[in-house]
Amino acid sequence: MGEMSEIGRLVLLGAPLGNPADASTRLRDVLATADVVAAEDTRRLTRLARDLGVTVGGRIVSYFEGNEERRTPELVDVLREGYLVALVTDGGMPSVSDPGYRLVTAALDAGVPVTAAPGPSAVTTALALSGLPSDRFCFEGFLPRSPGGRRARLKALAAEPRTLVLFEAPHRIAAALTDLAAAFGVDRPAALCRELTKTYEEVVRRPLGELADWAAQGEPRGEITLVVAGAPETPAERPDDDTLRARVADREAAGMSRRDAISDVATGYGLRRRDVYTVVHR
Repeated sequence: MGEMSEIGRLVLLGAPLGNPADASTRLRDVLATADVVAAEDTRRLTRLARDLGVTVGGRIVSYFEGNEERRTPELVDVLREGYLVALVTDGGMPSVSDPGYRLVTAALDAGVPVTAAPGPSAVTTALALSGLPSDRFCFEGFLPRSPGGRRARLKALAAEPRTLVLFEAPHRIAAALTDLAAAFGVDRPAALCRELTKTYEEVVRRPLGELADWAAQGEPRGEITLVVAGAPETPAERPDDDTLRARVADREAAGMSRRDAISDVATGYGLRRRDVYTVVHR
């Protein structure tokens, strides 16, 4: 390890989600100069360093869910001795549904400075690409794995007015979307973002019911971030049919397709799209 200073420092590295070209200059510099690099997957770190043309000069240690409780005090001891420790996960920012929170709190408790070399985030990338409101949002991470726990969590979130961002595993996404459609309504707008920044990046923007049907036809592969529109504000009373038709007509006159106009009016009034469709075509 390099020459120690009076006090160490922990640096959180925002790693590329998939495209190495997204790596920042600071990330490259810290990888090359850190005394210790704690990596969620040491093989991925080695591959990333090779892709970036960076030689990791310090000691590389593993730091993942299975060993972070044991490894954290070891790294804090290194920090106390005055060395620079970098923490990098497989993609995105450490601590955001990835290892890191335990080490950050332990370092702060030990009086060690903590900083970051910011980088890509699947949360904000998916939110920006979703086409859904991004002025206010909440991040829920991974839903509970058990069906009962997942449904209970979604029931509690059904009235959340902010845009919702979730992570989900490919083998659970079809069931999760089915439960989302049941809890939030089949017409709630959503976007499934898959393999962000990678060769096979895909963003599927559809109502939850249609997304559930799409996912059931074949398990989507890769890393998935799901963005779901917040619950619409329900008016005090349902407008009459003539008002609904007039609102749809206004949007069509402004250039919207009838399908989009119906969806927009339904969302604005907290109604099901099929009900507004029936009124318009009656």
